[in-house]
Amino acid sequence: MIGRVLAATAAVGAGCVAYGALIERSAFVTRRFTLPVLPAGADPVRVLHLSDLHLMPRDRKKIAWVQALAELKPDLVVNTGDNHSHRDAWPHVLEAYGRLLDLPGVFVWGSNDYLSPVLKNPLGYFAGPSRPPQPEDHPERELPWRTLGAEFTRAGWTDLTHRREALDVAGVKLAFRGTDDGHLQRDRYELIAGPPDPDAAINIAVTHAPYLRLLDSFAADRMDLILAGHTHGGQVNLPGIGALVTNCDIDRKRVKGVSTHTMGDHTSAMHVSAGLGTSPFAPYRFACRPEASLLTLTARGGRNGFGARPTWR
Repeated sequence: MIGRVLAATAAVGAGCVAYGALIERSAFVTRRFTLPVLPAGADPVRVLHLSDLHLMPRDRKKIAWVQALAELKPDLVVNTGDNHSHRDAWPHVLEAYGRLLDLPGVFVWGSNDYLSPVLKNPLGYFAGPSRPPQPEDHPERELPWRTLGAEFTRAGWTDLTHRREALDVAGVKLAFRGTDDGHLQRDRYELIAGPPDPDAAINIAVTHAPYLRLLDSFAADRMDLILAGHTHGGQVNLPGIGALVTNCDIDRKRVKGVSTHTMGDHTSAMHVSAGLGTSPFAPYRFACRPEASLLTLTARGGRNGFGARPTWR
């Protein structure tokens, strides 16, 4: 009897892994949220948040799906990193973004923009985040992020790595500040710290990994909206439990989607993208479909709050 139970459990587990690897990791979806974060009377601004593409040269289905996101006609693209997972993938990243590169855009880097992934024990994620290797210490693994960044910049996207910038988007002044990757401990928030831009309709913080030290700093400096990725939404979720890990120190309830972060007397809206890809060494998702998010920023005082339900497509 016990043998049958163990065999059945193993079969179910194998089936879940097969489903996650063969079906769900390519079951791309667009999430839609409405965020009332603009001043009263402001016109809506549509922001396409992309993260964790982890593109490989052979990912033709993913490339085609991302190309089609241009049909959403966003006003702005925010890219929170981890674009590629192979040194030959950067031209395909540009191919995937396609017409989105013609739109206003901002970007920051993630750990897998700098270094190609390596095989890891997946149980290691349960031990919590550790200090990963730095690109300068592993030149054999370094990816052509400089080339990719030059192409983004040439297309008109703004590199927010430790920079504060303002853009006019759809007739609305948006102020941004961004950091380098917190997972590699390359973030230097002191380079961009300070009060928000008082002339901007909204102040937006952009980073790859939502570590609490960064979220605290953003909220303390009264950012209206924080955008991040990195977590993959946990990548593996269980019914009734949700994500098992976050791959950083954020709590599991905020591993993806819209939430808030409070520091002192200020609460920032926050969106963490579950991302579009996986490591090539862990090519599966379960109850956590790969996603892009269309965030419609609206005037404060509307009926939809930060917890507005997404519309699935």
